[in-house]
Amino acid sequence: MPNLDLPILVVDDAKFSSMVVSRALRNAGYRDVRVANNAPDALALIEDRSVSVLIADWLMPEMDGLQLTDKVRQLDEQDNHYTYVILLTAKESVEALSEAFDRGVDDFIYKSDMSKQLISRIFAADRMADRQNTLLVANSLLMENNRELEASSIINLETGLCNNRYAREQLGKSLRQAEARGGASAYVLIGIRNWQALKRQHSAAIMSELALGIGRRLTHLIRPMDALCRVGDNQYAIIAHFSHSDLCTTTTFRRVFDGINHKALKTTAGYISVEAGIVLCKADAKKGTPSVQEMERAAVQGLVEAYETRRFTEIAPDLSANV
Repeated sequence: MPNLDLPILVVDDAKFSSMVVSRALRNAGYRDVRVANNAPDALALIEDRSVSVLIADWLMPEMDGLQLTDKVRQLDEQDNHYTYVILLTAKESVEALSEAFDRGVDDFIYKSDMSKQLISRIFAADRMADRQNTLLVANSLLMENNRELEASSIINLETGLCNNRYAREQLGKSLRQAEARGGASAYVLIGIRNWQALKRQHSAAIMSELALGIGRRLTHLIRPMDALCRVGDNQYAIIAHFSHSDLCTTTTFRRVFDGINHKALKTTAGYISVEAGIVLCKADAKKGTPSVQEMERAAVQGLVEAYETRRFTEIAPDLSANV
């Protein structure tokens, strides 16, 4: 059975078009349908009360559907919520749709078939939004439980992420796995280059929000099987294992670099941009197995270079001491 109390927001600068969509939804029995005539008004409505489904026209003045989606995703990140985004479009090119999916759009309704597609797409959107938000709530509860565990010597209490001790344990396991079964171990060190400057500008509470926001964003950018840890005040580490060494490259983690550097994080003090240096320290089992300390040392040295060059760099641990 459809959830007729599903909160839906319709955004279109053409009042006739938004009226047609909202009327069709209400005629189908949906009771919580709001309408905005432009993207800024839509954002204000979402900040006042979140929605499960956003239906927006792709082409709008001032802020188009893709730009609106970017803003909505930032609000979702701040509120630990997921909004299912559907764009109304006349575009049918593969390139246009691919760009939209990359920007976070969930689905499309072609205007020429809107009367046939609308309600069935809303049914699907309801199921997906409910599932995503259920998972987010569950994850939030798990993170809260982590903070409350007294035996949390492996937990960073500020973010709910694992700490440096856990990172070393996981890195050691990854290196042993690579040595026994082949492949490669990756230790990706992420440092927030402008952290100290931000600390001078903002309160401790805002910096805690920022640390939590960085952790949340990184969680969404890594693979489910990878380990994410906060290993320092301004440093995070990703520990991963790859069955083949050629799969372990900076390209594999490029979305992490872009996701941190190219999108600001929302806090109660407003949107804050961070400058992240990232280095991939890679241990190829065919070239020898380094120690955890050697991996960490190489990563720190590589991070210094990444800060200077502002590029995502790759480095290998020095195994000369083992020869």
